[in-house]
Amino acid sequence: MSIRHSLLALLQDQPRYGYQLRVEFENRTGATWPLNIGQVYTTLDRLERDGLVSNEGGDGEGHVVYSITAAGKAEVQGWFAAPVERVNPPRNELAIKLALAVTLPGVDVQAIIQAQRVASIRALQDYTKARRDTAANQRSADTAWLLVLDSLIFQTEAEVRWLDLCEARMVQQAQSAGQGATRKPSTGVTVEEAAPLIADSRR
Repeated sequence: MSIRHSLLALLQDQPRYGYQLRVEFENRTGATWPLNIGQVYTTLDRLERDGLVSNEGGDGEGHVVYSITAAGKAEVQGWFAAPVERVNPPRNELAIKLALAVTLPGVDVQAIIQAQRVASIRALQDYTKARRDTAANQRSADTAWLLVLDSLIFQTEAEVRWLDLCEARMVQQAQSAGQGATRKPSTGVTVEEAAPLIADSRR
C-alpha cells in the first residue's frame, strides 16, 4: 500500500496536518488499513525532503500543516494514471504458511486449510452484511467504502476457492503416493452456499 501517494492525494484536496491525514485516510477506506500516526509524520518528512510537500508552519494549536507542491501534484497524478504494478506482490501470510506446512513433517495441512476456510467464510459473510447495510442507507460519502468492501468480498471469495484447490491438491498428492486418502468434508459453509447472500448484497 502506498502511504506516500495516499497522503499526497489527500493533500491535493486541501492542506492538512498529520492527524487530519490519518483520520481522512481511515474515513475514506473504512479504517480497513489503519495508519500509525508515527508512520504518517515520517512519510510527511520524506515528502518534504523530496520537495513534494511544503511545511506551512503551525496552525496556532500546535499542529504543523502541510500542503502539496506542484511536483507533488504531478507525482500523485502519475500515480492515479499508472496501473498498480505486480512485479513484487505483497507478502501473503496464508500462502507462506501453507507453502511451509507442505514442506515440513508432522504438520496437518488439511486442518490448516479447514480452519482458514471457516475464518474466511465468516469474514466473507461479515463483509457482505456490511455492504448490504451500507448500500441500504447509502450516502454519497459511502461510495469509497462500498468500493473497498467490494474488493474485500472478491478477494475473500478468491481465497476460499484457492483453499478448495489446495485441499484437492493435497488429496490428489496423497492418493498418488498410495495412501488412499479421501477428501475430508469442509468445515462450515462453502463459498457456493454463501453465494446467495453475496448476490443479494450487490443488488
